Amino acid sequence: MGGDDAPRIVVEGARLAQTRFPTARFLMFGDEAALKPLMTDGDPLSRVTEIRHTPEAIGSADPPAQALRRGRGSSMGLAVRSVRDGDAQVVVSAGNTGALMAMAKFMFKTMSGISRPALASVLPTLQGETVMLDLGANVECDEDNLIQFAVMGAALARIRLQIERPRVGLLNVGAEELKGNESVKRASQVLRETPLPLEFAGFVEGDGIGKGVADVIVTDGFTGNVALKTAEGIAQLAFGLLKRAFEHSAMTKLGYILAKPGLRAMRDHLDPNNHNGAVLIGLNGLVVKSHGSASASAFANAIGVAANMVRDELCDRIAEDLQKVYPSSPGVTQAATS
Repeated sequence: MGGDDAPRIVVEGARLAQTRFPTARFLMFGDEAALKPLMTDGDPLSRVTEIRHTPEAIGSADPPAQALRRGRGSSMGLAVRSVRDGDAQVVVSAGNTGALMAMAKFMFKTMSGISRPALASVLPTLQGETVMLDLGANVECDEDNLIQFAVMGAALARIRLQIERPRVGLLNVGAEELKGNESVKRASQVLRETPLPLEFAGFVEGDGIGKGVADVIVTDGFTGNVALKTAEGIAQLAFGLLKRAFEHSAMTKLGYILAKPGLRAMRDHLDPNNHNGAVLIGLNGLVVKSHGSASASAFANAIGVAANMVRDELCDRIAEDLQKVYPSSPGVTQAATS
């Protein structure tokens, strides 16, 4: 029931995803009176979908603490619980991000060796795509958090980008080793020396994100969220300026006609809908967050991300890599219970 045009977009997205993943089965949590008319008896989606009714839903403006206290019987709360209880393997939601993170962390708990979960997504670059985390789950991070984010981001890159040894970089104010705060410096030292299935690319400046100098960009949630929103704003600015330039005269309008195929490809590459599906990573359960303004095809992309996370056993991959960073370290047990 979350998102700008729910539940219609969610149902249409599931219908598109079902054609791409014919073995998928769906549990839909929400108001049955609103959901059922969106699926006819002959609809292939209805044959693989079970509706679990609840009249309660988390609003987009509900504070996470309030949602956690009062929203366990909501569509979001029941969806998260279904994964915890083994009825489903992954939850996908376009609802309130803060509430989703709070509920997921409360019900799933963090993985052994992970002190905090992170929000990770794929961003377009000149080289293709890059995984970036954290995008807002943790405003402040120490070196252990950054190291854990690097491990999780590399595992995600192997699944989503199909890169066996991803290049991992730490976002910093400069590429030189002396730049940055102590947490970033100490995290850099550990990542250089740890025998992980990744290549440490060192420090990456902000302009390196779009250049694609690393397959995984690691940073704290405050910086990551600012960088993400700035990148989205610059993309909108670029297209706005292009539109204004092409509308300037008859000659520029003719130029637009000639350039249209290339511009369409550029738009598709930068369109957030085509990269929809952020993963709340580091929990004992899989959570995928869709944009609230996602289209049906974008929500289907988020479901596709979820299906791939299940297929490629993301949590198991992260656990294996963590053992290489913290082999029988007492800090792992402490992190798991914090």
